[in-house]
Amino acid sequence: MVLLIVAVEAIRSIIKNPNFKWHVVGQFFTTNAVLKGLLVTLELTVLAMVLGITIGVILAVMRQSPSPIVAGSAWLYIYFFRATPVLVQLLFWNNITALYPRISIGIPFLPAAFHGNANVLISTFTAGVLGLGLNEGAYMAEIVRAGILAVDEGQIEAAQSIGMSRLQTMRLIVLPQAMRVIIPPTGNETISMLKTTSLVSVISLQELLFTVQIIYARNFLTIPLLLVASLWYMVVTTVLTVGQSFIERHYAAGSARNLPPTFLQRLRQALIHIRPPKETLQR
Repeated sequence: MVLLIVAVEAIRSIIKNPNFKWHVVGQFFTTNAVLKGLLVTLELTVLAMVLGITIGVILAVMRQSPSPIVAGSAWLYIYFFRATPVLVQLLFWNNITALYPRISIGIPFLPAAFHGNANVLISTFTAGVLGLGLNEGAYMAEIVRAGILAVDEGQIEAAQSIGMSRLQTMRLIVLPQAMRVIIPPTGNETISMLKTTSLVSVISLQELLFTVQIIYARNFLTIPLLLVASLWYMVVTTVLTVGQSFIERHYAAGSARNLPPTFLQRLRQALIHIRPPKETLQR
């Protein structure tokens, strides 16, 4: 009850404090510039996570390879991208043209099949996706590997005993069962990625944070515009949290007698605990 009183007083203080300028927050909350910045943030989040998850699955499978070269290559990738800050990686990709003015793609030791100007191929947006996605791949690799190791070894032996190849066993037996372990931390990584996209403001990519920075640099309404960005981050985080709870329930079906509650069910239970008993209300 004490915590509830403190929370109510804090909310009341925030709402009634004129220095927050809530009317300004409402004015800029759905402006075209802010919504465009939000769209770029969502695009970065989705593309970086798709790239990160794809790389993570490949690296996790490589880590399980009996070949020391394959497993060692995966370990080296994970080590490098976990050992360097994501901000440094973003700056590196944004300035890659200083090292490689032109990019060539082709088979090693043969003439390149494709040539391109690095400034054209790696735009600011592409640099942001590469910096975030390649870094995320290292962390997703460890998450996927933990999920793979959580599958009973007997499942793998049974699959191999009926003639399944290593790749078939991984794709049809191991990964579907590992999803129960992989989904929760992947959801957390997605929410974290949403907020990490704010780092691309240092390379002048106009996502949500950089957009509000441009606006308050003109009108000097710093706090209200930061509140606009914060509220949008909270809205999207809430949507992702609700989605994560339903995905977790989907993969938990059949493996647990009691399915984990959804976000809305947890909220309903919390409100029931806060609500006073009927006898108290009648008195």
